[in-house]
Amino acid sequence: MTERNSSPRFDATGMESPILSARDVKPIVADLFPLNPSIYWIDLLTSTMVAYGGAWIYLSARPYSLLQIVSFVVAGIALFRIATFMHEIAHMRRSQMRLFKIVWNVLVGVPLLTPSLFYSTHADHHSNKHYGTPGDGEYLPFGSTPPSAIIRFLAIIPIVPILAILRALILVPVSLVVPPLRGWLLECASAAVISPTYRRRQVPAIWDPLWILTDLACFGYALSIVYFVVSGYISIMTIAMLYLLILFSIGLNWIRTLAAHRYRNDGAVVNHADQVLDSINITGAPLLIELLFPVGLRYHALHHLLPSLPYHALGKADRRLMTELPADSPYLQIPRCGAVSALRQLWRDAQAAGPIGVRIRESWR
Repeated sequence: MTERNSSPRFDATGMESPILSARDVKPIVADLFPLNPSIYWIDLLTSTMVAYGGAWIYLSARPYSLLQIVSFVVAGIALFRIATFMHEIAHMRRSQMRLFKIVWNVLVGVPLLTPSLFYSTHADHHSNKHYGTPGDGEYLPFGSTPPSAIIRFLAIIPIVPILAILRALILVPVSLVVPPLRGWLLECASAAVISPTYRRRQVPAIWDPLWILTDLACFGYALSIVYFVVSGYISIMTIAMLYLLILFSIGLNWIRTLAAHRYRNDGAVVNHADQVLDSINITGAPLLIELLFPVGLRYHALHHLLPSLPYHALGKADRRLMTELPADSPYLQIPRCGAVSALRQLWRDAQAAGPIGVRIRESWR
């Protein structure tokens, strides 16, 4: 693949993409890069209490009561929020906030069968070499292929938790005695991505101690759930209710994912400027947007411009850049729209894909 210095498809005005460099904006926000551990801890622990407390109320409340409905929504949104911290962990240095990473995995990663190791592939999504290509597991060309791709993407939500359970409960223990399966599992089925054909570029050693410990923790957790169900301590109805709650949380995340980018790249390598211009900053009512795009995800284009900015600094950084940069700054051309507008535009782009979109879809496999 060849690199394109700019691409008209990424510019909302139809003009070629301008030069957009992190070096041009870093001096304005240089003081915002240090992360504040207190914010991370307070946010995670508070949100976790809301998530699990809300889930307990949802499971205990009278069926179909207002309390049950409200607690379902609150718990689902809070679960979405605490799961999103995996994204922040992926951007932390290995030596940074180690206790926070362990606690997150104990409270969230293992119970949801999605430990932070699954997101160690996230660097591909920020790589100028891999972003928007089949090598980017977090990107599919939704805006350049027919709408059926979006429909299929949303249609598989119900099987995502089932696949996670099968991985933890069956594939993990079997892979520990069948090394070839272990290699396949780590390469093809151990990443939090949206592309079904994605393969890790850097596959962990099959006997990597951290991976084995993490996988055994997930296996033990899943096995304990099976034991409690078989023993009658947890009813099938409770499992069904939790399944619906998890589907709601996953659905929020996947819809948020669709609104994060314009997804117009056809698989060619693009530069950093076009990567940023293919991303979207979401606007709207602050409280609602924070609930639906938690932990800084509403500033996704800014995040791609400056990936090391902590989530709690993104809002302040965006406001500062919008007021202090000159009127002709490329930063002001970054797409900014509401979530509904972003989704509508994505659907319209997909409808306009035509035969070329079919070829792009086939080449992605």
